[in-house]
Amino acid sequence: MGTYVPNTKDEQLRMLKEIGLDSMDQLFEAIPKEVKLGSPLDIPKGMSEMEVSSKMKKIAGKNKVYETIFRGCGAYRHYIPAIVKQVTSKEEFMTAYTPYQAEISQGILQSIFEYQTMICELTGMQVSNASVYDGASAAAEAVIMSKERKRKKALVSASVNPMIIETITTYISGTDMELELIPVKDGLTDLESLKNKLDVNTSCVLIQQPNYYGLLEDGDAIGSILADTDIKYIMSCNPISLGVLKTPAEYGADIAVGEGQPLGLGLSFGGPYLGFMATTEKLMRRLPGRIVGETKDSQGRRAYVLTLQAREQHIRREKASSNICSNQALCAMTAAVYLAAMGREGIRQAATLSMSKAHYLAERLCEIDGYDLVYEGEFFNEFVTTVNADVDVVLKALSKHGILGGYPLEGSDRRQLLWCATELNTKEEIDSMIQILNGVSG
Repeated sequence: MGTYVPNTKDEQLRMLKEIGLDSMDQLFEAIPKEVKLGSPLDIPKGMSEMEVSSKMKKIAGKNKVYETIFRGCGAYRHYIPAIVKQVTSKEEFMTAYTPYQAEISQGILQSIFEYQTMICELTGMQVSNASVYDGASAAAEAVIMSKERKRKKALVSASVNPMIIETITTYISGTDMELELIPVKDGLTDLESLKNKLDVNTSCVLIQQPNYYGLLEDGDAIGSILADTDIKYIMSCNPISLGVLKTPAEYGADIAVGEGQPLGLGLSFGGPYLGFMATTEKLMRRLPGRIVGETKDSQGRRAYVLTLQAREQHIRREKASSNICSNQALCAMTAAVYLAAMGREGIRQAATLSMSKAHYLAERLCEIDGYDLVYEGEFFNEFVTTVNADVDVVLKALSKHGILGGYPLEGSDRRQLLWCATELNTKEEIDSMIQILNGVSG
């Protein structure tokens, strides 16, 4: 099979030279060597389909798959009702792409419309899109859509997930925007520093709720600080937490973003995921990507159409503020089916169980000598503890028993882990892990 985009070696070299590179290896040097294939897969020519399938299963069998997980950090293991996969695996949905022809795409358009409606209900916002690839890119898109002609500084809390901060940095590198971090105090956004950094150049303030350390930010206080300004308040949130916490709208946020993976999407080795993005009616025309609207056809029947397309880069390229021109129809539909199957009470129950089990996990961990909470603030389903040995020693001990432990935090002298619990973690799993950790030291 040839390359998907046909071009000659000379053309490839010319394109590489244009961006200051000499080889394809340089283009992909950001990818760690240990995850790259040094050579093609060792599959002999002439093998049958059945033989190739067997060979690939053996190769895949080398992956370590954990049944018990106490790690989150942006991707979470939640219970997914069977009906979610049953509905979304239908071939008419699996093969769907951008529904340009409304007259033959009513089913897909309605599914996107229902998704948008549910995201608005979840966040308290008035309008949602269905186009963003993941939570990090949603945050970056929100920062860019907040830019004003004379306001080009984005303030981002240092308590936001570092991967989100990196993504924002990458997105704005091609613009005239600048990013400035708000310092953290005791694991939370330092409100005094925030006040001092606000000026006439500030376009937006972005916080994460719950934040990277699992702590609950004072969203109301930040909302009050920004209330009498033209600065946009962006909140990146865990959608399951909204089953028990205030909505971004109730905190006074202008834009709500987040990773939609917890809404019925499996961990799946990192994707495909879904970025949700919602805002107020006032900012509707700045929202990137597609929005599906409800209307009536010539006979007065309910119908759905793509709306507000005129601002997209493929139509008004020179004025575009985003390069998003696709849609996340399958992942968005998955989230919609999940939310419909769970309902308000189901989401609330998942959130309540996740929170209560995380607090039980924290209590049990702190019974072990050398394990203490690093931050004393309120938390949802994640928290940071010290450990009594190097994190690699702790994680390897758990891995031997099929348990994926907490996420090691950088810059903590290899002695801190970010733990997570969801409704799928049982009391028996937690107690069993505590017994294992009691035998680990060093």
